[in-house]
Amino acid sequence: MHHVSLIVEFLRGRPAVVFWTVALTQGLLWTVIPSVFYSAPPGDVPLLLAIGHELMLGSYLGAPLAFWLGEIAFRIGGLPGLYALSQICVVTTFWAVFTLGRSVVGTRHAVLGILLMAGVTAFTVPSPDFGPAVLAAPFWALALLHYWRAVGEQQRGAWFLLALDLGLLLLTNYIGVILLVLLIAFTLAVPRGRQALAHLEPWIGFVLFAIVIFPHAAWLSGQREFIVAGFREGFLADAAATGQFSPGLRFCLALAATHAGLALLVALASGWPRQRRDRAPAIDRPPAETVARYYIYFFALMPAAIAIALAFAGGRQLEPLGLLGSLAPLVVLSGLAIVVVAGDEVLLYRERMVSSVWLAFLIAPPLMVVFSLTAVPWTSASDLRIAQPAMAEAQFFAESYQRRTGKPLAFVTGDERLAPLIALMAPGRPRVFFAWAPQRSPWVSVDDVAKDGAVLVWPAENNATPPAALKTQFPTMVPELPRSFARTVQGRLPPIRLGWSVLRPQATP
Repeated sequence: MHHVSLIVEFLRGRPAVVFWTVALTQGLLWTVIPSVFYSAPPGDVPLLLAIGHELMLGSYLGAPLAFWLGEIAFRIGGLPGLYALSQICVVTTFWAVFTLGRSVVGTRHAVLGILLMAGVTAFTVPSPDFGPAVLAAPFWALALLHYWRAVGEQQRGAWFLLALDLGLLLLTNYIGVILLVLLIAFTLAVPRGRQALAHLEPWIGFVLFAIVIFPHAAWLSGQREFIVAGFREGFLADAAATGQFSPGLRFCLALAATHAGLALLVALASGWPRQRRDRAPAIDRPPAETVARYYIYFFALMPAAIAIALAFAGGRQLEPLGLLGSLAPLVVLSGLAIVVVAGDEVLLYRERMVSSVWLAFLIAPPLMVVFSLTAVPWTSASDLRIAQPAMAEAQFFAESYQRRTGKPLAFVTGDERLAPLIALMAPGRPRVFFAWAPQRSPWVSVDDVAKDGAVLVWPAENNATPPAALKTQFPTMVPELPRSFARTVQGRLPPIRLGWSVLRPQATP
């Protein structure tokens, strides 16, 4: 007698329960682990919040919605609130793909597609690093869902939701242009799409879409010099990057790496190599429509193909558009596409091994993060960003400035990585001046910083001398003795040593 694993039984009998259990468990893990164990936010979160603090209509990093929502979440719930927002984005993405899958291949196979997403690393380890790519994923998935309802299921009211999804997607990440172009192409290519254009709802939706993106489009129209400068910087960086992988090749490698876990799950579930006597439980579904299958294939493959072509053609000049760091939206349909390819009856060979590996993909990454934070300082010289004593650093510099000037800290500047981090964690949320690229912080100038005062910070592990650029911008600065900070788990690593200077505010006449 062949016994099947418990997860297969649940998948057959309670597929919706399996989906919500998986999605909410992953969201809870990646909210709690960073909130408890990270002493500093990951990735570019400090930079994102430094820009979001200004509530501008756009920046050199692109559209503003992710920066606005990140700032709102941080003001409401601090860093745990920001981590929770990231996981809300991930769970919403899973729900949209699950709902689309139910319409195309039925509930059971839709859950299989979501289970395969545990092997797509873009939705696991990097997900606490909230930014435009993380926020773009749910809008991308919701746009695919509402487009299918509007065209595939002929629900005319879905056109309005689609317009809202696309508008918010373009307010989040310019990679949404790829999806917009592909949706137009698919609409013109299939009979249902051309028939839908004969109704009034798509055109009203277009007006709604234009209203949503109008404020940012108006801002862009007045930033031509800024945009040209960004592309020029990308061109110079591309020309100077000799001996490195091209952006197109790095993008391909990143796409392949993010699908490595999914490929392993598929290989194990297929049972290859297997013998004739091997038996496997079957999970069946009603036949999928031809146009539905083509829809899934088209939007699972074409966005990544176009992004790869752009990465090879444009190189680092596309970095101002945010295309090279936006993997999550491009892979939302990867799991569902595999399930559609598998056919109307999916045979799960080695179901116990597959279940164990899948459970490892769900639980092991957050546990490995905890292990790295506690064990790496004792075994390696690696300095993890999430292990920086950000709170202690910010408290020291803010209090030092307060004691010396009698005023709260207004600005932090200096190092590209340290200044946003210290400003984020300091009392009163001082603003950040981008001394490393002043044109990227148009909300403040060198004269403003000199007038109101600031703290200047820079790494001083090997040399306590301040960077020459800071001395040029602030010739009156007087460097202080470097300050050392201990990590929560110090291990064999040396203390963090930071150079700093207090720039006193100018006396008011």
